[in-house]
Amino acid sequence: MTEQNPELIAGRYQLVERIGQGGMGRVWRGLDQHLFGREVAVKEILFPPGMDDGDRAVLLRRFTSEARAAVTLSHPGIITVHDVVDHHGAPVIVMELIRGQSLAAAIRSRGRLPVRRVAEIGAAMLDALVEAHGARIVHRDVKPDNVLLTKDRVVLTDFGIAHLADATTKLSHSGIVIGTPQYMPPEQLEGKRPTPANDLWALGATLYHAVEGHPPFDAEGLHALAVAVFTRPHRPPLHAGPLAPVLDALLAKDPDQRVRAAEAAEMLASVLRSCPPGPQADAPGNGPETHGPAASRTSDPRTAPVPAPDAAEHVSAAPTLELAPSTTPSPRTPTAVDPGARLGTRQDTPPEDPTGPPVPLPPADDPHEPRTTAEVGRGRRHALTRRTLVLGAALATLATGSALTWTLARDEDAPRGREAAGGSGASSVTVVIGVDAPLSGGLSAMGVGIRNSADLAAKTANESRYVPGVNFEIKTLDDGADPAKGGPNAARFVSDEKVLGVVGPLNSGVAKTLVPPLQRAGVVTVSPGNTDPALTLGPDWAAGTKSRPHSTYFRTIATDVHQGPFAARYLHGKAKKTKLYVVDDASAHGTALTSGLTTEFTKLGGTVVGTEQVDPAERAFAGLADRVRSSGAEAVYFGGYYDTAAPISQQLKQAGVNVPLMGGDGIFDQQYLTANPQADGDLATNIGSPAEESAAGREFLARYGKAGYPEAAGWYGPYAYDATWALIEAVRALVTANGGTLPPDARAKLPQAVARSAFDGVTGSVAFDGAGDTVNHNVTVYAVDDGSWVTAPSGSVAPR
Repeated sequence: MTEQNPELIAGRYQLVERIGQGGMGRVWRGLDQHLFGREVAVKEILFPPGMDDGDRAVLLRRFTSEARAAVTLSHPGIITVHDVVDHHGAPVIVMELIRGQSLAAAIRSRGRLPVRRVAEIGAAMLDALVEAHGARIVHRDVKPDNVLLTKDRVVLTDFGIAHLADATTKLSHSGIVIGTPQYMPPEQLEGKRPTPANDLWALGATLYHAVEGHPPFDAEGLHALAVAVFTRPHRPPLHAGPLAPVLDALLAKDPDQRVRAAEAAEMLASVLRSCPPGPQADAPGNGPETHGPAASRTSDPRTAPVPAPDAAEHVSAAPTLELAPSTTPSPRTPTAVDPGARLGTRQDTPPEDPTGPPVPLPPADDPHEPRTTAEVGRGRRHALTRRTLVLGAALATLATGSALTWTLARDEDAPRGREAAGGSGASSVTVVIGVDAPLSGGLSAMGVGIRNSADLAAKTANESRYVPGVNFEIKTLDDGADPAKGGPNAARFVSDEKVLGVVGPLNSGVAKTLVPPLQRAGVVTVSPGNTDPALTLGPDWAAGTKSRPHSTYFRTIATDVHQGPFAARYLHGKAKKTKLYVVDDASAHGTALTSGLTTEFTKLGGTVVGTEQVDPAERAFAGLADRVRSSGAEAVYFGGYYDTAAPISQQLKQAGVNVPLMGGDGIFDQQYLTANPQADGDLATNIGSPAEESAAGREFLARYGKAGYPEAAGWYGPYAYDATWALIEAVRALVTANGGTLPPDARAKLPQAVARSAFDGVTGSVAFDGAGDTVNHNVTVYAVDDGSWVTAPSGSVAPR
């Protein structure tokens, strides 16, 4: 078919002009002569070069049957297919002609889109995919080019002929790469049978591109890109705000652990509720920076309008979809987001939560004064962290050619004996304390330690009859460190009227989906592991505007706000550094650290001789090394994560800049040492302090061991014990104030009782400030000595 020689297709469709072309299809504007010249779009299929006749025939038969199945779909978010005909031995698809702009074109012309607009587009796309999946049809080529934005619709199309592209996109195929690997999940790159989970990954990658302005993965060449998709976390979103947990949940590497459509829909709805419509939501200062006019809004995300493009693209393409097996998938066991996807993933929060701490040294004479590097060097060695173990497993699995799959434990499989903390003398009133923690996946060791420690607190209260007339029980739910599990777990806690409060979660990413629904129900939350300042100080805290977003949320551990100032005092006071070069990766975690550090270091009389932001995906830092050398810096502070810090440190040393690099808990990981053989002398801080450093902590560990728990309490166990005890103290206060009985509205009154609680816990003094943060701001210093992390005593940071 050519423009010079227009043809009549199937005796009725007159071609008028070519309006688009992709790798495997060419789209024409045509007229249906049987329907009074109605405008239609006609897609001509182009087979890839080099395909033999046998493969071509098989693909032709299969594609034709699947394209005809798409005719049965009727949904405002799916382009309408009118007809599928044969023309010269190749299929031709006739569909509605839609005039609009693709999402890819919108991104190119306007830059990244506002968070609310992306959530609207995502909700509309998801609704369309659910319709297709309900008809057992999998799209398999969801990407920005295949999302069409009109004045009143968001329409899913397909320019790439998904089935043909998928059939020819193999790593071993001789040079033919068709399709868009940046939006393909690991299982599709590996050639496994498509499932609806494929489309959910692609949806996540598409929304990521829309809100960030670039795909989540990027590398030179298909092989390098595939390795990145299989083994590396996606780049942390910097502009996604409340959309970040949705992206993390959709981009889980293991399809069994990927968020399902219903959960994703609820998460997107939550984002839309949190981002009010209208220009205020997208105005500078109220959300991510935007380029170009904001899109107009409607209440129905399926028909949310966008501005008409300056030069409308005449685009229309039938979704090339594949029939999935007729059997309905069995319900999934609650699972965690793939640990491989979480290796170093920021989730809009630091990997705070999670690097199993080393065995600590006995305290120095002054427990509040950090030791010098030489003194630190005499400490015990840091064992392998969970990131090392997870990455090793992922690479070993990849080497065998298998998909990244993980054996996960259901929360129902947890030892039932621990779910009801027993004690002498059963009470007439039972108070249930919920525990939300990762009991499966890469962080399960820490999650189990949290559960056991909460259980020990409940047992201690019951055995001592600390609250007369009340018996405490523990109800544990597994979140797998997966933000998608926060909402469903919150619903399960709320529906149990005996649950008065919740301990957890470990991850700040989970907290962002767990805490809001708990707050709406008036359920108090006390976390032993969250360190994102925004949870208590609001999203604009770094700019000086603090607001408490969740009045029912508290935590027993310090936050990223405190690491930077403490590092400044260590560098200036103990390490005697007066000139500092400050670098960060532009993440919320990195900028929080460097902001506090810079202010404190300058206040102490030090000089910041240079500041710089780096791309976390960058691995070449020769220019940075030159600038650090010429600045005369005596140390470098890096706000960010180990995968970027390691090459910076190594290249500094290679360039002859023999100064220590210091960072926060984001670099405190065995992978930092593995990737950087020249790390000796480098420093890191971790939030909190080892239990062994205090008499109360040692007594807790002794009781924990005596209780017979097979798993270690871990770094967060003591903080979980104190979080649970804060709830127990609050219940006791309510009972005392109510004449010895639990008031009927105890759940509603408990948050204020927690806010007023104050006691000596196993981690030190436990009390909360007006934002819900702990008043105990302990931070621990670590240094690298002979290729291992060693500990120094914790110190107390002045409150801010």
